[in-house]
Amino acid sequence: MTTTYNENARRLRNAVEPVAAGVYFAPEAHAAYQALGFDPSPAVAGADGISRPEMKSYFTSRGACLGQVPGEVVAAAFGVFNPKVVVPGVEAGWQITDRETILQARLQAATAMLTRVLGEQPEGLARVTELLRRAADAAPWPGRGMYSGLRSLGFPGTPMGDMWRAADLVREHRGDSHVISWAVGGADAVEVLLLTEDYWGVPARAYTPSRGWTDADMDAAFQRLQRRGLATSDEQITEAGRAFREEIEVRTDELERPVLDALGDDLDELLEHLDPWSEAIIDAGSYPKRLKGVYNVGGGPHFGAGLTIDTAAELHRQKA
Repeated sequence: MTTTYNENARRLRNAVEPVAAGVYFAPEAHAAYQALGFDPSPAVAGADGISRPEMKSYFTSRGACLGQVPGEVVAAAFGVFNPKVVVPGVEAGWQITDRETILQARLQAATAMLTRVLGEQPEGLARVTELLRRAADAAPWPGRGMYSGLRSLGFPGTPMGDMWRAADLVREHRGDSHVISWAVGGADAVEVLLLTEDYWGVPARAYTPSRGWTDADMDAAFQRLQRRGLATSDEQITEAGRAFREEIEVRTDELERPVLDALGDDLDELLEHLDPWSEAIIDAGSYPKRLKGVYNVGGGPHFGAGLTIDTAAELHRQKA
């Protein structure tokens, strides 16, 4: 059973995600980047009908908080994307626009989407911003490139813009902590993505290609996982693989403890607002329904014993 702390860390993650990350799916963002000269959002068939981001504009807009940096820096900060896709994508993006222009387009698109869905002054906006800023201000900086890049931008100075920036800070801080957690655990990007698919309950190879990895990349990663006893020959994760993947999430929760401690007993009040806002964003078509229930609150067989990918493999061998 997860502890209350783990549950709360993941409740915050789930509630913040569509509010902060709706900008990657909102029609306002697709239109803004296309107006700058990027390709339109690709027509992705799917039951949710949500348009996915065009990747050059995605890499450039999200990575711009780091500066007008080369793609190698963006690939390192994002963590799970194939650098062979990120590096040329960022290079192409900087030939289309500059940092300040795309940061402004991103901000305007995010606030336009949130205003469309929630209204100009949703109830509790000032209080939500206050609590999110308190949480973001308590977050440690070391090792958190995306979070620190966002900090460098300051706050826009508008009610909706400030709330969105604070939500994005909280989201990207956990993302940075997550990359730290799986990298320290000895996994590479493809391995952690393949383990995550089964952990989330989606079919093998359903999500990993969206991060730019090829069939050959996934074949090789599954072979590595199978040799370690973390995946089966039919590409399902084993008990040891699930334990290792849960360990990554537990470590991430622990790295977010300063954020949760800063909120304290006010977490429930924050989530009373963010949860329905997130549902409204999903229902309005600005965040994928496919991912709505994916961010599970634990339930794995292992919690916080310090597993790495190799010690998980040893656990599998001992039980075999």
